[in-house]
Amino acid sequence: MKNMELKVICMTARSATLETEAGRIFEFDTEGEVYINGSLYKRTNRVIFSLFGLRPDTEYEVCLKRDGEEARTVFRTDYEFVTLNVKEVGAKGDGIQDDTGFIQAAILACPKNGRVLIPKGVYRITSLFLKSHIRLELAAGAVLAADTDRFRYPRFPGMIESCDETEDYNLGTWEGNPLPMFAGIINGIEVEDVVIYGEGLVDGQASFENWWNDVGTMRGAFRPRMVFLERCKSITLQGFHLKNSPTWVLHPYFSQGLRFLDLDIRNPADSPNTDGLDPESCRDVEIAGLHFSLGDDCIAIKSGKIYMGRRYKTPSENIEIRQCLMENGHGAVTVGSEVGAGVKAVQVKDCLFRCTDRGLRVKTRRGRGRDSVLSDISFQHIIMENVMTPFVVNSFYFCDPDGRTDYVQCREALPVDERTPEIKNLSFKDIKASDCHVAASFLCGLPEQKIRKIELENVEISFAEQAREGVPAMMEGVEACSRQGFTVMNVDTLICKNVTITGQKGDAFIMSNIDYFEEV
Repeated sequence: MKNMELKVICMTARSATLETEAGRIFEFDTEGEVYINGSLYKRTNRVIFSLFGLRPDTEYEVCLKRDGEEARTVFRTDYEFVTLNVKEVGAKGDGIQDDTGFIQAAILACPKNGRVLIPKGVYRITSLFLKSHIRLELAAGAVLAADTDRFRYPRFPGMIESCDETEDYNLGTWEGNPLPMFAGIINGIEVEDVVIYGEGLVDGQASFENWWNDVGTMRGAFRPRMVFLERCKSITLQGFHLKNSPTWVLHPYFSQGLRFLDLDIRNPADSPNTDGLDPESCRDVEIAGLHFSLGDDCIAIKSGKIYMGRRYKTPSENIEIRQCLMENGHGAVTVGSEVGAGVKAVQVKDCLFRCTDRGLRVKTRRGRGRDSVLSDISFQHIIMENVMTPFVVNSFYFCDPDGRTDYVQCREALPVDERTPEIKNLSFKDIKASDCHVAASFLCGLPEQKIRKIELENVEISFAEQAREGVPAMMEGVEACSRQGFTVMNVDTLICKNVTITGQKGDAFIMSNIDYFEEV
């Protein structure tokens, strides 16, 4: 282990998140001791960890000791004006009373640089709405328990026409289209400078007896998100736990300057559409130190289907994902499928993918449109364990009612027009994937619009001895397989440097329609 360094990456008046720099991914083999001003605070093996229960405007020295090494840092917490305790406003936290109105009153009454404190207790709620310039603390032992009666939630219309009929206001959304949705459990609509932090829990209480039952039918509106952030700026979520979400857990939408730090997100492996974090048409997003274990994609980066892409032309861009653990999802990091306005400048580094169906998962198809350009997506220093297929790029994803039509699924080159998406540069460096099952990769561009460039460098793939069969990509005509090599189709330039694969059946590389291939 190289010499440790400790740095503060986020701070409030009452909390801080720190990152250990020592070349490790997500966690250490041994626990370290964290001392605050000389007193033992806790033990942790995490690379990124948080401190709570601090005092405002106070200097702290933090010392991390591990395996005979020490790392130190000093910081001063932020100023805080006042604290509003929701129990003093009327909330009981007894799991019986509906505390929504009392917590909402505390939020609305909180002044700038103030804190809304939700102390230990179980608070029955429906939808809460944030306002700008506040700090919301969910203390240890505090549980926001969401009601499961859908008709107690506000309903957001999908698109509202302006009074002069020249503009519109998009409020509700579902899978990339402006459709009615129930408001989230926690909502931010055009707010800025907000931090939600703490050691508590947001429990959506979803199950197959309520939100997860008959998910293909819209009843009243589409299911709510746990946290929905629309047209927001400078929002930080830090430290707390989320579980049993009705649908997507965290959904930032047309927002910027977002930080998601040291969160724990858990849904059952068979829960439907319970993506962990779906930035949609967002920019400047930092995702660091999160643990995902759920039933769909861990992180899915989106920018709307073709209508929203053309209407607003707002890609998702400048997104950094690091020091995260992704478990049990369909894709660890997914791009798409709703990418009508494109995705660019995504960096995934220092992450651990464990027991996911896929590592990288790109989902696109004809019809996403010429604004749907996916470019500059890089993965670096990644460990994958027991992942079915490490790399999947699917340009024939059969979603939507027309997904199985001849136009979408045709394997012949079609004319390039306003409906044709594009994939540019994909880079994979310093990646080790062990105990894989289905295939090393399934990378498939469109024949008329090939993937411009794919680079694989220092990539090591090995298969499980008892590999399971599976379908590597959700497209017509792809059969189940196991221990298949690198399948690559319809690519302009493929560069492989120090790429090794062991345990595969047949050829290491299965390639077709590649203009330039370089192997070093």
